[in-house]
Amino acid sequence: MKNIVGVRFKKLGKIYFFNPKGLKVKKGDNVIVETAQGEEYGEVMIPNRWIDDEKIVKPLKRVIRIANYKDNKHYEECKKKEKEAFEVCLKKIKVHNLDMTLTDVEYKFDNSKILFYFTADGRIDFRDLVKDLAAIYKTRIELRQIGVRDQVKRIGGNGICGRELCCCSFLSDFETVSIKMAKEQNMSLNPSKISGNCGRLMCCLKYENEVYEEKLKRLPGIGAIVKTEDGEGEVDAIETLKERVRVKIKDNEQDGYFYKRYDVKDIKVLKDAISEKIDKEELENREELEKLEKLEEQEEKQSHSEDTM
Repeated sequence: MKNIVGVRFKKLGKIYFFNPKGLKVKKGDNVIVETAQGEEYGEVMIPNRWIDDEKIVKPLKRVIRIANYKDNKHYEECKKKEKEAFEVCLKKIKVHNLDMTLTDVEYKFDNSKILFYFTADGRIDFRDLVKDLAAIYKTRIELRQIGVRDQVKRIGGNGICGRELCCCSFLSDFETVSIKMAKEQNMSLNPSKISGNCGRLMCCLKYENEVYEEKLKRLPGIGAIVKTEDGEGEVDAIETLKERVRVKIKDNEQDGYFYKRYDVKDIKVLKDAISEKIDKEELENREELEKLEKLEEQEEKQSHSEDTM
């Protein structure tokens, strides 16, 4: 068992574990910690707590001290400088005619470097921009290209649900999202209805995905031949969460078909679906969906990941 504290460096950023070295801290305290990038200023999100060794990525860096008046003042000065550097960088981007969008600036607490975050379509040759910024600030300059999800997270906004975006309120990590998740949840396959403000698939598709995957294991696919109390028929639709299927059964008396719903426990699968059925909406939007999938792959590779602490 190890005594740890959890510290966060950005709003909704990852929480990193540190060794308190005998210090007693409470949630909301500001602390100075040792990181791979030098000293950093962060906020305690998890006060002193004992956790199992296997849950810790070793070695743990230490908490140097609880932030004092001088530390807090220096942090505020860094925030002020970031705003000024943002305006300077915007002007330099315009001078060099670079096709990029500056999204944020971050001063390292120990003044070791300044980070400039931006978005762009493809690669950008920003070497001359870095030289100009280094000449102005006399310190190490680093430009980082981030994904559109990170950009929207920094800007903020509301989702189609009417609530504040998940990435702006509680979501600290972006997980992989796919069109398959939308299909398994019987959602509309219209890109405009399953995309968020960032133009990528909505992060909330991931939230209930495990439940759907588990339930789908117990359900036949659309097109499967099943035996019911009313005779054999073909599965026409499924209600995943209720574990219920709608079956199309031949009506010999009326020389047609009738539809009836059954709980999965009340049917027997005679022949499961050979291949996944592609509905009309998916066919109509196939090109856009494929483009969205490619953007998701690019986003996953390009998305900014925070410095190792």
